[in-house]
Amino acid sequence: MISATPNPQINGTPNPDRRKVFFFDIDNCLYPKSYKIHEHMGQLIDAYFQTHLSLSQSEAFELHQRYYKDYGLAIEGLVRHHKVDPLEYNEKVDDALPLDDIIRPDPQLRRLLQDIDRTRVKPWLFTNAYVTHGQRVVKLLGIADLFEGITYCDYAAPELVCKPRKGMYDKAMRESGASNVDECYFVDDSALNITAATQYGWKAVHLVEAETKAPERLAGDWQIDHLEELRRIFPEVFMKS
Repeated sequence: MISATPNPQINGTPNPDRRKVFFFDIDNCLYPKSYKIHEHMGQLIDAYFQTHLSLSQSEAFELHQRYYKDYGLAIEGLVRHHKVDPLEYNEKVDDALPLDDIIRPDPQLRRLLQDIDRTRVKPWLFTNAYVTHGQRVVKLLGIADLFEGITYCDYAAPELVCKPRKGMYDKAMRESGASNVDECYFVDDSALNITAATQYGWKAVHLVEAETKAPERLAGDWQIDHLEELRRIFPEVFMKS
């Protein structure tokens, strides 16, 4: 299982790792939207809104969508406006997803990640989910051993910080040990997150699957419909065959 401990140290001093960092989003990025995990999660989120806020189904759906649009994460709206316990929310929503019945190991994805030149590039997970969900997904995909760390939305923190807020990108830089924004790569399926990353200075790639409607304007510098295209865009990231 991938460690959630950020930026390991040697003898009490920061690890002098000067590699570039490639940040990978997890949900709907490392696995396809066809798994419909987002839909499963949406149902659980709406049910949580109904139960804890005494809302009708339509009211719960509307508020869920508004918070997702405003904050990039439904739980942030719940914490901000309703003082919901985010760890309880995580237990009832993310950790309650039947992922074991949906996600299977992905050999092609594993080969892509194995081909990253680790002497020059550090693969790092970057998610708005809590750590338990992120670890669970990459374990089921059979790729947990190919990442060197994970930056996640810390539901146990006094204040929730998530993408696309600048503080979340600061957190990812700090925890991964990245020192220069222009030496960071990032792929995510969210246009909001990619726009923010581009403004931050990262090399940002928007993953838009073929059956998904693309935004009218590019969210980042690149748009792809499959992770394999990263080989073409960033040949310097991968080992030469």
